[in-house]
Amino acid sequence: MQKIKSLMTRQGLKSPPESLSDLGAIESLRVPGKEEFRELREQPTDPQAEQELINSIEEVYFSTDSFDIVKYELEKLPPVLNLQELEEYRDKLKQQQAAVSKKVADLILEKQPAYVKELERVTSLQTGLQLAAVICTNGRRHLNIAKEGFTQASLGLLANQRKRQLLIGLLKSLRTIKTLQRTDVRLSEMLEEEDYPGAIQLCLECQKAASTFKHYSCISELNSKLQDTLEQIEEQLDVALSKICKNFDINHYTKVQQAYRLLGKTQTAMDQLHMHFTQAIHNTVFQVVLGYVELCSGNTDTKFQKLQYKDLCTHVTPDSYIPCLADLCKALWEVMLSYYRTMEWHEKHDNEDTTSASEGSNMGTEETNFDRGYIKKKLEHGLTRIWQDVQLKVKTYLLGTDLSIFKYDDFIFVLDIISRLMQVGEEFCGSKSEVLQESIRKQSVNYFKNYHRTRLDELRMFLENETWELCPVKSNFSILQLHYESDEQEKSAYQEYDSDSDVPEELKRDYVDEQTGDAPVKSVSRETLKSRKKSDYSLNKVNAPILTNTTLNVIRLVGKYMQMMNILKPIAFDVIHFMSQLFDYYLYAIYTFFGRNDSLESTGLGLSSSRLRTTLNRIQESLIDMEVSADPTATLTAAEERKEKVPSPHLSHLVVLTSGDTLYGLAERVVATESLVFLAEQFEFLQPHLDAVMPAVKKPFLQQFYSQTVSTASELRKPIYWIVAGKAIDYEQMLLLMANVKWDVKEIMSQHNIYVDALLKEFEQFNRRLNEVSKRVRIPLPVSNILWEHCIRLANRTIVEGYANVKKCSNEGRALMQLDFQQFLMKLEKLTDIRPIPDKEFVETYIKAYYLTENDMERWIKEHREYSTKQLTNLVNVCLGSHINKKARQKLLAAIDDIDRPKR
Repeated sequence: MQKIKSLMTRQGLKSPPESLSDLGAIESLRVPGKEEFRELREQPTDPQAEQELINSIEEVYFSTDSFDIVKYELEKLPPVLNLQELEEYRDKLKQQQAAVSKKVADLILEKQPAYVKELERVTSLQTGLQLAAVICTNGRRHLNIAKEGFTQASLGLLANQRKRQLLIGLLKSLRTIKTLQRTDVRLSEMLEEEDYPGAIQLCLECQKAASTFKHYSCISELNSKLQDTLEQIEEQLDVALSKICKNFDINHYTKVQQAYRLLGKTQTAMDQLHMHFTQAIHNTVFQVVLGYVELCSGNTDTKFQKLQYKDLCTHVTPDSYIPCLADLCKALWEVMLSYYRTMEWHEKHDNEDTTSASEGSNMGTEETNFDRGYIKKKLEHGLTRIWQDVQLKVKTYLLGTDLSIFKYDDFIFVLDIISRLMQVGEEFCGSKSEVLQESIRKQSVNYFKNYHRTRLDELRMFLENETWELCPVKSNFSILQLHYESDEQEKSAYQEYDSDSDVPEELKRDYVDEQTGDAPVKSVSRETLKSRKKSDYSLNKVNAPILTNTTLNVIRLVGKYMQMMNILKPIAFDVIHFMSQLFDYYLYAIYTFFGRNDSLESTGLGLSSSRLRTTLNRIQESLIDMEVSADPTATLTAAEERKEKVPSPHLSHLVVLTSGDTLYGLAERVVATESLVFLAEQFEFLQPHLDAVMPAVKKPFLQQFYSQTVSTASELRKPIYWIVAGKAIDYEQMLLLMANVKWDVKEIMSQHNIYVDALLKEFEQFNRRLNEVSKRVRIPLPVSNILWEHCIRLANRTIVEGYANVKKCSNEGRALMQLDFQQFLMKLEKLTDIRPIPDKEFVETYIKAYYLTENDMERWIKEHREYSTKQLTNLVNVCLGSHINKKARQKLLAAIDDIDRPKR
């Protein structure tokens, strides 16, 4: 297309809109006329072929420079002309000209509608101009008539009317100026009323009005005065904004925000607000601490006011430390509450503004959205910043005093206040209180470590002074009934502290001395027990817990430790570890007092399970200081390790465990052992709660403590009550009586031997003594069963030992053994309900072995390794010795020796 236009220009042609009528130039170049155009367009052509012809035209024809086509073609002719070639070249040029002509015709016809439309517009414009000329002519004619018709008086009247209008406008302006001069009084009144939006609105309107009358000389001074007034309003507005930080008032803050919005400074207001909050935190804590320091110092010396906050905190006295901390946290809480309510206000009004913008016009919406987004981000960022400032101020206060000087109750209350503040902070900004947690964790661990060591020493003192008398409690008593007032989450952290809040309610009501307020160290006297209401306490109630004052003291300590753990969860593991040591030490003491007996394991009965032995060894290695005196040659590390340990406790000399009348201190043993079992049950109740607060990485310790320590408490019953069972029956006397029996009788006897009656009398006496003890202390059924089981088991093993001492025995003698044992079983079953009789098969199997042949005996020896070497040897020598040869006897003895060898 561009090439065609260039060719047209080269040939002196213009496009149809420019000069459609200049056909002479076109004719001179033999451009086809309309008929020819129509013929050209009607001729069937190939557009692609035409385009190829146009493209084959040399570039020089499209040049815009002066160019002589004829001269160019003549110069191209060869020296020797060939008619046929000339005709062919001429036909080619004609084809190219025809293609160009057709293309030009197409372009002209294409532009013709635009030309017609433009021509119509020009014609319309010409008609409009002619009409305007007529109007102007008529106007001039009428003006000439008016000029000739008006008089000078008429013109004077118009001039006076104009002056009147000007004077009326001037009077209005003067009244407005007078009003502007008096606006300062009204502005002052509005500021006193804290109507900041109204004052700013009035001031801005006055400035706008003043700008209208700026051509008056008196207005320049007024403008300056209004500007000063506006700056004064902004200063007061900033002061009003600062008041929000300590006591948020929704109406007050709404006025302040409206005022800043009128000024177009909402972002500036938000920046200023955060500066005020930061300053408010500093001023608040300083004034609170300063007030207590001056109050306790007894003078109003200004030297304290010049101190830095960090230095000022070191002057707080221990007596005023907790009240000051409570007021400090309360004041900071009020600042945080004001900030939180500020955020709520903006969230509420942002929603309202969004609704209004959607219903109204969109003018200024983009700018408003930008301001709203800026304020939202600023407030969200400020949450963390405000909380960090609060934590740093409280941390500085905490570091100003050594918390180790406080008693436990006071220390717990300090932690309770800080814990509640951290809860508020975490709800405030949704982030953890790392600063406070780390600070309070270090101080708490150090404090609690020292506190725990003191409590362990006290526990040792309790144990060494404990007489293991029953301490009566209600039948439904459990650790779950012990409520600690300071644990109640609903109570305010800033209310007056009750110093006795950590004392269990049961202890307050039943065991705390009314005059001293202290829990008794020694057991409750029997006279006191008799004075108790029988409806409240019954020593023989089936389900009444068996425990002592020391047990209650341990439970009380557990309650305090739980209190510490609930208040400060970051040290939960340390607290639980210390709590486990309380149980460990109590368990170890019970075992040391009542269960340690080196001769027990020699019986081979497995009275102490491997788990119990492992637990006791662990406690002894990790907690018990076996060295009574300090070794000056010990290393520093060893000395530090000893600080973590407690000396082994010693049983009070008031506890007598050697009297047969009391079944060797059975009452004391029952109270001690069952109090341990009860304590273990209370720890079981606490396991879900401890598991909930224990960090995940430390939970294996808790699981191990329960599975390997708490669960072994009941296993102490066997070794402790075995000692009683071993002394309650005179087994040695029975062996002597059995040794006097003649077992090589020749006839079957119908009367049992007297040792059976003696043994049964021993059991009857044991039963009577057991009943006497049960009048003092309730003996639980598991304890009674264990005692009877131990006694019967020892009696049966003594019977087998007596049979193993027999030198000669006939078949009739073996029948007598069976008669004696059956008589013993028959009478024994009337004394006890235990079924089956323990070790019954142990005796019967041994007696039946007398009847075995040589081959059966060898197999029997290998299968029954529960018998001692002496007992097995007796079977071979006494029972089979009479009817087997020496070689067979040696073979059986060798088999017995093989069995005994691994035991050595």
